[in-house]
Amino acid sequence: MKRGKKYNEAAKQVDRSVQYEPLEAIALAKKTATAKFDETIEAHIRTGCDGRHADQQIRGAVVLPNGTGKEVKVLVFAKGDKLAEAEAAGADFVGGDELIPKIQNEGWLEFDVVVATPDMMGVVGRLGKTLGPKGLMPNPKAGTVTMDVTKAVKDIKAGKIEYRLDKSNIIHVPIGKASFAEEQIEENFNALMEAIVKARPSAVKGQFLRSITLSSTMGPGVKVSVAKF
Repeated sequence: MKRGKKYNEAAKQVDRSVQYEPLEAIALAKKTATAKFDETIEAHIRTGCDGRHADQQIRGAVVLPNGTGKEVKVLVFAKGDKLAEAEAAGADFVGGDELIPKIQNEGWLEFDVVVATPDMMGVVGRLGKTLGPKGLMPNPKAGTVTMDVTKAVKDIKAGKIEYRLDKSNIIHVPIGKASFAEEQIEENFNALMEAIVKARPSAVKGQFLRSITLSSTMGPGVKVSVAKF
């Protein structure tokens, strides 16, 4: 894969044979974020899970202490008093059945997270083919199917992120922006790792965390030592 000059220059600063301590890796990921925009710092965690088995799936959510640095637009499906409650909590969009054709037929997807009260999941289920592939379906494990819409919306706005295995059994999540202080990213990274270690499925045998890599949106990967975790 052909890389640009900037990427190649940045990659020279990273020793691919070294597993760095988290703070060193964060400093390098920040240093190698040279794009003209505020790049996202991402963590890529390869696990020893086999996601084809239901008892080795990982899915959950964690509130990053310093947020993600991204403004998140929240859509809440609810009815009755819960609509006003969601609006008061800061939801960007609220509604019910009337939103289905807008999403299905008009392709409206101007939101990043969908929250639904349990009594609305029958309605939201009709959007499975649209929201599912984009990872937007509400899920009780991620805290996005709940009657407590106030807490759900406030947590998401405060920097709650969802983590789950992809098809390669890797978890990809944002842990901040390149403009964040190293300590802020480290706090976010530690909160994430604590949640993932706790979420280890009991059915997983052998080494749970195979590798951890940090990178900025356009930068090279920096390997992190898994020994600590």
